[in-house]
Amino acid sequence: MNQQEILANIAAVSDQIRANADEAERIGRLPDQTEKLLKDSGVTRMLQPKEWGGMEANPVEFLEAVGAVAKSRCSAAAWVAGVVGLHPFEVGVMDRRAQEDVWGEDPTVWIASPYVALGRATRVDGGYRFSGHWTFSSGSENSHWFHLGGLLADENGEPLNQDQYHFLIPREDVEIVQDSWQVAGLAGTGSKDLIIRDAFVPDYRVLEFQTVVDGTAAAAQGRTEPLYGMPWFVLFGNAVSATVVGICEALMDEVVEYQAGRSNVFGEAIKADPYVLPVLGEAASDIEASRLQILNNVNAIYQVIARGEELTTTQRAHVRRDQVRASWRAVAAADRLFGSAGGSAIRLSNPAQRLWRDAHAGLNHAVNMPGKVYQTSALAQMGVVPEPVLL
Repeated sequence: MNQQEILANIAAVSDQIRANADEAERIGRLPDQTEKLLKDSGVTRMLQPKEWGGMEANPVEFLEAVGAVAKSRCSAAAWVAGVVGLHPFEVGVMDRRAQEDVWGEDPTVWIASPYVALGRATRVDGGYRFSGHWTFSSGSENSHWFHLGGLLADENGEPLNQDQYHFLIPREDVEIVQDSWQVAGLAGTGSKDLIIRDAFVPDYRVLEFQTVVDGTAAAAQGRTEPLYGMPWFVLFGNAVSATVVGICEALMDEVVEYQAGRSNVFGEAIKADPYVLPVLGEAASDIEASRLQILNNVNAIYQVIARGEELTTTQRAHVRRDQVRASWRAVAAADRLFGSAGGSAIRLSNPAQRLWRDAHAGLNHAVNMPGKVYQTSALAQMGVVPEPVLL
């Protein structure tokens, strides 16, 4: 399966995904049908190793496919596709036995996260005893495996140091907290809390996060493909931002469609309104600029890796800067679009309000927090080697 086939698959089921959007919001997770449609499309296997049924795609192709899912106007489907679609990248640089555990019987299974180091792992013979409580596990109800962050601890549960590790856990060892996802946006992602109580994790399903960041995990597994040389934070941050921008594009489509057949309170057609039309034009340009900035930057990094060159800290800092800025620019444009749509846009029956709320929820993700990222980029511009922060 190639990207064009995946895009065609997504286009073919877009109306079905869109029809399930309200149901996803109501039940607080992706409906089973939506999960199947996404799996069958191939989008969530684009960063998966070829030997396990994946595509090993240029990440730009993956981001474009996630944007195509967002065009269905179901934010939750796009968000889950973007997040769980990223996780095969990391499993692909783990021990071969871990890959066999996950994909041996079914290469379409999903892996959820989060990576934040809220777990504690105590060393035992052959592995670790692992416990913890995590929040924001997108796609949790639809996933069979979980990649969870934690720290190594002593027998009293006190961290030995601040080195972060990722632990690959099967669904049967995970408790999903059902009443933990009452939110104003992205409700359909099912990003619920997880609890693990003293689960055994074998050594081969544990990976030190720094080895993912610096590329030594990929090298240890003989992964020489350009995809597996990509900086983890470039992939993760831009996957989130591409989804946010995609949601803003979907909102634009919704508002334009709505406005095209509408008249204002004075009975004048919106198509002739000299105040609304400039808002639509300006917003469309800003959203498109955000989309292109993400795709162009990720492709530029991919080409550097493909040539076998080293990335500088400055390059990483600027890509993170642009990724964050793209999200904020697009959501600001979405605000103007929504503000131009009149009072009926706030009705729960109008999909525009859901897309608007979802865009803001996506903006609240940690990878979109601007302060430290902009500071780091500015220092790099001034010739100061910045302290790496999510680079």
